[in-house]
Amino acid sequence: MLSPHVFAYFFAGAFSANFVPHFVSGVLGRTFPTPFASPPFRGQSSSPVNVLYALFNLAVAYALLARVGTFEPRSVTHAGAFGLGLGAMALFITRSLTRIRSGKA
Repeated sequence: MLSPHVFAYFFAGAFSANFVPHFVSGVLGRTFPTPFASPPFRGQSSSPVNVLYALFNLAVAYALLARVGTFEPRSVTHAGAFGLGLGAMALFITRSLTRIRSGKA
């Protein structure tokens, strides 16, 4: 039976993946979709909004990884859950951006 902490590590990976595009877009001075845009998740938000949203994602990832249970990076289960969350969110972001940019969103 999986520990409930494993689910926290999965979501820590997802929030870590979501941190990257928002942070990079923000520090490069580019707009990027956020939940605060109009329409949400499809419209573009300013660079400062993206940096702040990225830092929020990073803080949530840290809280889930470092404050829930005892994350052991050498544990296949812990690291695997984190990696699966990161990969799943990365693929979700890629799919969403492809749809937005092709006009199918």
